[in-house]
Amino acid sequence: GRENIYLNGTILGMTKKEVAEKFDEIVAFSGIDKFIDTPVKHYSSGMYVRLAFAVAAHLEPEILIIDEVLAVGDAEFQKKCLGKMQDVAGQGRTVIFVSHDIEAVQSLCNKGILLEKGQIKEIGPIHSIIQSYTNNFENSSKIWVYCDKTERIACSFRKIH
Repeated sequence: GRENIYLNGTILGMTKKEVAEKFDEIVAFSGIDKFIDTPVKHYSSGMYVRLAFAVAAHLEPEILIIDEVLAVGDAEFQKKCLGKMQDVAGQGRTVIFVSHDIEAVQSLCNKGILLEKGQIKEIGPIHSIIQSYTNNFENSSKIWVYCDKTERIACSFRKIH
């Protein structure tokens, strides 16, 4: 786990010094401190995603892309993830959030764009976009919704057959 933090941090553009400075914060955020010296090949998929999200979230990128991170972990970790995404967006950076969790999308977004087969189908308040999305479950194999709350948070959720 320890080596994975340094490796992923470096791959994602952090210097070894930057990783070292944020190491304790990354480990604490991930919640896997008891297993930090365990090889990641022995991690569950949830532990691995928690660690990967923790590294990415502490990168300070201009754009943070989060795909289904809320599908793993307990409610406490999910709450930390949502809080971190809001913090990142509050710092003027963009978050692209992909999730099946419509409640999370509603909590992060206030307007949205419904895309169907690559075309804009509707633009409006998030509650009406979600209504259109849920009404289209039988009509389309794949619908994407892009939402923006603060001009800095971007969210989408998807349906997969």
